[in-house]
Amino acid sequence: MIKMPYNDILEKIQEKSGLSEEEIKEKIDGKLKQLSGLISKEGAAHIIANELGIKLFSALSGKLQIKNILVGMRSVEVVGKILRVFELREFNSKGRAGKVASFVIGDETGTIRIVMWGEQAENIEKLKENMIVKVIGGYVRENQTGKEVHLNDIGKLIINPEGETVGEVKEKISSKRKKINQLNENDSNIEILGTIVQVFDPRFFEICPECGKRARLKEDAFFCDIHGKVQQNYSFVLNVFLDDGTDNIRVVCFRNQALKLLNKTQEQMVEYKDNPEKFEEMKTELLGNIVKFVGKTTKNDMFDRLEFISQLVFPNPDPDDEITSLTKELEEAKAEKESMTEQVSDKGENEIQDTHNI
Repeated sequence: MIKMPYNDILEKIQEKSGLSEEEIKEKIDGKLKQLSGLISKEGAAHIIANELGIKLFSALSGKLQIKNILVGMRSVEVVGKILRVFELREFNSKGRAGKVASFVIGDETGTIRIVMWGEQAENIEKLKENMIVKVIGGYVRENQTGKEVHLNDIGKLIINPEGETVGEVKEKISSKRKKINQLNENDSNIEILGTIVQVFDPRFFEICPECGKRARLKEDAFFCDIHGKVQQNYSFVLNVFLDDGTDNIRVVCFRNQALKLLNKTQEQMVEYKDNPEKFEEMKTELLGNIVKFVGKTTKNDMFDRLEFISQLVFPNPDPDDEITSLTKELEEAKAEKESMTEQVSDKGENEIQDTHNI
């Protein structure tokens, strides 16, 4: 079943009817009262749209803009510019092994994550930021961070499709800011900001150039479980400690995020494998830098501690954005304090009234 968020329904009704948001909400509230709460707010909005002769899904076929992609859709076709590329991951669930990889695309209307499964996941090695891609035959799911287009072996991914262009991308990152001492195990889509206080040497490992899976040394050559004997490529992971004044945490940056943090190319990074002493200069440059990371927390059972897996890196956070974020935090804290004060005041008045009644 296709699900259209309530706010999207409001926006479409407002766009096609000319009514104000207040007028539309008044009609929806009236419909809810009329039906005695037997339907949801979204259901009432659908009824109002129908009564006004507005077809909410009329333009939702063929190639879609990202803003028009809805949870529950199948056979989705969308074109976008790659904004972020994440690492391929292997998993084993209930005895069944598999692979998954994802990337984020954007167009003039928004952004969305594309999740590739099975053999499709191997395409991740071909993708780079700013490439244009076309996804054909995807299906849409919803997770904690929003909508995602999933692509299995039935679907198709076209890199740099002929005749397709993307204008200025409307990028919005909807992550929740937390202090390090507020982090919990399995938090996701979390944003942290702090100062790098320790940098570790990068760790390199061999991978298959075809699928990105780990390549293992056997006798005098490297072998991939899928592609057999290969000329290995290298991936890497970089760990840093971030401190925000409330606590510190190890941040794990896999290849793409490490490259972004260090502002290096793949070739420049691999040079450190053979000349690790040259990385000492990079350590010095990173120490003391204020960096913003977006990602998730995980529990390191061996050391019994939380770690932060970086999915996005912002080496130079925008000061204006940080001022806005700080102002919002202060306003929320002020509102919470005022609310608590009112509750205490109300409780005191009630206790006094109870005393008088006695």
